[in-house]
Amino acid sequence: MGFFEDIRKAVCRIPMGKVATYGDVARAAGHAGAARQVSWALRNADALGIPWQRVLGSGGRILLPGRAGLLQRRLLQEEGVRFIGGRADIAKHGHRFKQSARSDGSGRSVG
Repeated sequence: MGFFEDIRKAVCRIPMGKVATYGDVARAAGHAGAARQVSWALRNADALGIPWQRVLGSGGRILLPGRAGLLQRRLLQEEGVRFIGGRADIAKHGHRFKQSARSDGSGRSVG
């Protein structure tokens, strides 16, 4: 499985009304340290039916500029996500990914 697919699958695991940061998604997908690349993997997410709006910057910040950021906030609010001071309430709406074992190719379970 490739990087983009790993990221997209992780994002699809975020339930409605919950959010995760780019870093959370990267770690959940097995690519810790690749938070900046997560946004690249989500470029066509809307057309693919992937809930891209549930991924935010650290601390619950919307990082998308202009109309895209306004759309993201509106979509999240429609899902019931509450914002405080311009940030999503991570304490209430933050998604915690369950760790799943991944194979390292040797037949051993990793993670």
